[in-house]
Amino acid sequence: MAAAAPPAPNKIRGVQPLRAAQGHEFFWRRLHSLSGIIPIGAFLVEHIVSNFEATNGPLAYAQQVKFLNSLPLVRMLEWAFIFIPLAFHALYGVWIAFRGRSNVNVYPWAGNFGYLTQRITGLIAFAYIVQHVWRQRFAGVQLPEHPGAAFHKVQVELHNPWMLAIYVIAMIATCWHFAYGIWLFAAKWGITPGDKARKRFGYVCALGGTALCIMGLVGMYAFINPKYANAPDDVMPAQPAIYAPATTVAPSNSTNPSQPGEVR
Repeated sequence: MAAAAPPAPNKIRGVQPLRAAQGHEFFWRRLHSLSGIIPIGAFLVEHIVSNFEATNGPLAYAQQVKFLNSLPLVRMLEWAFIFIPLAFHALYGVWIAFRGRSNVNVYPWAGNFGYLTQRITGLIAFAYIVQHVWRQRFAGVQLPEHPGAAFHKVQVELHNPWMLAIYVIAMIATCWHFAYGIWLFAAKWGITPGDKARKRFGYVCALGGTALCIMGLVGMYAFINPKYANAPDDVMPAQPAIYAPATTVAPSNSTNPSQPGEVR
């Protein structure tokens, strides 16, 4: 009886490497994989770190929002490195999620679990980001022009128990998606060849994703912390212009005969 053939390299641990000779799909999948790390992953880290500034109070958070919106060419950077890459990664990811399927007869349980959770968390993150961007960036008070209202705007939203639950679930899902996405990126791009390297890097990704998630949840708690309850609508209100009264020069009563133009 012939011995069973060992599994093919591309079927180990449920990680199917990106393959050549697949037309345009190879390029788009590469771009999708890369965009999840840069710039979207980098923006996620920055966003969580910036929101963590809320632990220092409404004014500190407002100053952070003001700083970010005062960067040169910030609107161009916002569209070029956040909105457009995010839209591509999300929409192409949704297409991949509904097009693919879990191969339980090929990959081990862990690989299928990762496959499934990556797609579920991606859909959760996509739905959350759409509403979050609309409600916090475009609806209501315009924070780029009124950064002092940033803390109060988020605080009002998180005092709704349903919205708070959505934020918590979305934070956990997004951090999982990002951490596992880094692991997949390293595996598919050949950065971690072999099961041992992937296993070790998996611990690194799990630790980093957990730390990022905890940081995000702590920053989120700052908005509902009783210490900052009833934050003012705007901690940096626009100050009215102050006009100094015109200075009136009283006519001189001097009879100094040496003044110019005086007839002696």
